[in-house]
Amino acid sequence: MHNIAHILDDKGHEIFSVSPTELVIDAVKRMAEKGVGAVLVMEEDELKGMFSERDYARKVILAGRASRETWVEEVMTSPVITISPLATAAEGLETMTRKRIRHLPVIDEGTLIGLVSIGDLVNAVIDDQRLLIEQLEAYVRG
Repeated sequence: MHNIAHILDDKGHEIFSVSPTELVIDAVKRMAEKGVGAVLVMEEDELKGMFSERDYARKVILAGRASRETWVEEVMTSPVITISPLATAAEGLETMTRKRIRHLPVIDEGTLIGLVSIGDLVNAVIDDQRLLIEQLEAYVRG
């Protein structure tokens, strides 16, 4: 079974972040440049929050705010729900479903080591199920 650490080993540990004092427009540009749906909000090495497309849509656009006049810290999601690298992909999906989120920062002994998305976890669960089916088929064939 895939755990979060294995997923990060395959995917990579690269983290895209913005400062809480950056303008929303700059955070949106960074997400577009990197092709991601969310960025972590970091102050030095400290995780302060997360800013996602959902935050932009709900807390900026629908609220009638201007992205060129709004600071990330005003609309970021905080506190951030995190996950351990030892957790399974299924546990991560359960957390995401229960909390209605799409991204989980991975924290190992107080240190941020990566970020997994719902897509990362779904792919890992599918791979786990495929492997299980292959093993059961081999067992049945004897």
